Amino acid sequence: MKLINSIQEMKSLRKNIRGTLGFVPTMGYLHEGHVSLVQQSVKDNDITAVSIYVNPTQFGPNEDFQAYPRDLDRDLKLLEKAHTDIVFFPSNDEMYPDDYCTWIDVEKIT
Repeated sequence: MKLINSIQEMKSLRKNIRGTLGFVPTMGYLHEGHVSLVQQSVKDNDITAVSIYVNPTQFGPNEDFQAYPRDLDRDLKLLEKAHTDIVFFPSNDEMYPDDYCTWIDVEKIT
């Protein structure tokens, strides 16, 4: 199982993958539902990649980003047991660099 922290490394690796790539995005602290998605991806694809990223922008002003449960060692053991090939585990700086300028605003239309 390969652990990748950078988008550039992930892009480079992807260019060299032949066959199908299954991708399971998560915020970590994996449970049986996550593992079943990984197992299905392993069954259906040549390579399975899983991301673990607790995205601070997914938390509202009254939600505690810092309190979100995290246990990377446990997650990696579960993913290895499920035969995951790649784990993408970026930092906040990697996902939102200083020059980051893309945002999506969702507006409810009634």
